[in-house]
Amino acid sequence: MSLHDQIMADLKIAMKAKDVATRDALRMLKTSLTEAELAKGSLDEAAALDIVKKAVKTRQESAAQYDEAGRTDLAEKERAEIVALEKYLPKQLSEAEARSAMESLATKLGITEKKQMGQLIKAAKEEFPGQLDGKLAAKIAGSLLS
Repeated sequence: MSLHDQIMADLKIAMKAKDVATRDALRMLKTSLTEAELAKGSLDEAAALDIVKKAVKTRQESAAQYDEAGRTDLAEKERAEIVALEKYLPKQLSEAEARSAMESLATKLGITEKKQMGQLIKAAKEEFPGQLDGKLAAKIAGSLLS
């Protein structure tokens, strides 16, 4: 079952269960996926995962802003939507797992210089699609190649 089909099935379940946070998050995600599909003609799983990651990141930023403004009710709503969306993302690598994977990847590719940092990050993101955060990859690559 494709990611889009899974989201549609889960949206129906959330609507029947009257789970407002999940329903709202999935409706917005469905809209984003549909818009991207119409713009590009078709949408592969990697592009769909990127849209889900962007939706999660947007909600994390919103929750932080609501916390700063003292609006804990809205921050909690955003966090509930994050939980609903995160189940569509692959398991993220821990920092230790990412460091180990990037060390072996650097050795395999023969990357040893700081100026090759971009190559290492790109290779790591291709090797572990959706499992490796870009900021974490850059941090690890910087420490490995310094």
